[in-house]
Amino acid sequence: MKKHVLMISLSALLAACGAEKQAEAPKTEQQAAAPAEQAMQQASAEQGAVPAVDKAALAEEAKAAVQALGGTLKGELETAMKAGGPVEALDVCHTRAPEIAKAVSADKGMQVSRVSLKNRNPVMGAPNEWQTQVLNEFETRKAAGEDPAALAYAEVAGNEFRFMKAIPTGAVCLKCHGTEISPEVSAKLTELYPDDKATGFKEGDLRGAFVVVKNLAP
Repeated sequence: MKKHVLMISLSALLAACGAEKQAEAPKTEQQAAAPAEQAMQQASAEQGAVPAVDKAALAEEAKAAVQALGGTLKGELETAMKAGGPVEALDVCHTRAPEIAKAVSADKGMQVSRVSLKNRNPVMGAPNEWQTQVLNEFETRKAAGEDPAALAYAEVAGNEFRFMKAIPTGAVCLKCHGTEISPEVSAKLTELYPDDKATGFKEGDLRGAFVVVKNLAP
């Protein structure tokens, strides 16, 4: 009898131990999986993270950068035009435009430049893929009746803020960008810009755009 009771007790004890192990097994697996799952979630979040930005505020900063570049360059070109006409203005534009763009970029903490589908300097003025798309969109919007001087574009793409502002062709621009260019200006263009494509414009045409890019990566 005692032997029978002992065997029953032992069986009950073994059964209890087995049940405890079965109950603990899922918990142990969850504990083992948790760190890996958390690491994967963290890595995924880091890869897809887009910094919170105020696009409107960035657009205002970009407009200020455009004004700084465009305003400074315009002032120097007007001075050169009064001093020596369009030929001297071309010399100033060739030398000073890159310098002004570099200085404004450093001051504003943004990369500021100018691009065009019909660029004067393909090394510095050729648009990339997204800029080409925006320039074409500007043409479409202009054809639909929008004011060329008001055409602008802003977006946040990944860790990059992008802004473009259209450059309409003004009357004074036609001396170097129009359809009727003097022989002196034509010769200077050939000298300074052998790959020039930035002629044949009429007043009001879209000559290109200012581009502002800001890196948003932390």
